[in-house]
Amino acid sequence: MKTPQRLLLSALVSGCMLSPVAFAAPVAHAPQIIAHRGGTADAPENTLPAITLALKNGADAIWITAQLSGDNIPVLYRPSDLKTLTNQQGLVSHYTAAELAKMDAGWAFGSGEAHPYRGKNIGIPTLESVLKAFPKTTFYIDIKTPDAAPDKMATALDKVLQETHSLARTRIYSTDTKYLEALPATLPRFESRDLTRTALANITMAHQCQIKPEKQGRWYALEMKRDVEVVEKYTLGEARSKATLEWDKEAMDCFRSQGEAHIILIGINDQADYQQAKTLGADGVLVNSPADFTKIPR
Repeated sequence: MKTPQRLLLSALVSGCMLSPVAFAAPVAHAPQIIAHRGGTADAPENTLPAITLALKNGADAIWITAQLSGDNIPVLYRPSDLKTLTNQQGLVSHYTAAELAKMDAGWAFGSGEAHPYRGKNIGIPTLESVLKAFPKTTFYIDIKTPDAAPDKMATALDKVLQETHSLARTRIYSTDTKYLEALPATLPRFESRDLTRTALANITMAHQCQIKPEKQGRWYALEMKRDVEVVEKYTLGEARSKATLEWDKEAMDCFRSQGEAHIILIGINDQADYQQAKTLGADGVLVNSPADFTKIPR
């Protein structure tokens, strides 16, 4: 069970409503099927076999997770310790990219005695090798590095994306705002998770639309439903309460009211959630099993 995230909402206590805005109609097309870490339920996450299988199963795009190796090369791995998914242990940053490529990234996939990807020479790939192996695929890159300085990660990502000519088919995400803020202006990115979550909370709980006008299209990614702890600030103190943030038509209309907005909903793993996301007009849905979505009408 996920721990509710804490959310500070000073706007909620004002009691005022913003002026009405002209809401844009939701998009009519089916959302992109985006394979979460290459499809965590179908194959070892963030690996070449996972990406290959996800595309075979009809994924429109791939969400991958990047950390920085000891020699400052972006590689695909999410947990903070290698022992979670591989046959080794320690931080990714304690090894070179060449050493990480020799580890068994298929070690933990499976259950009980069934580990079909062990010993198959599936290593931790570099971001560069993945972009070159799939030159026509759209990738969303999630920065999850636990100990790399933001400027180092920004420099490394910029180098790879520029050298592989991948700017037009990639976009960078992070739950940690400082990594997004460190990126060069030339790198496409999502809006920060904090900004997205706070804006959604203001809409859901106070019916306040506080999206600023923007000439260029914005990109947002957040769970379709998310438990949070709300902290409301008053002159003489604060109040805390638990709440569930959930995207609805009001939220979609607000986010799209001030210019082009692309919205990806996270944690969509059954037909009911997919149909809800489609009805709302989501641009993409993040799924753990692209294989399951071959059976769902789109």
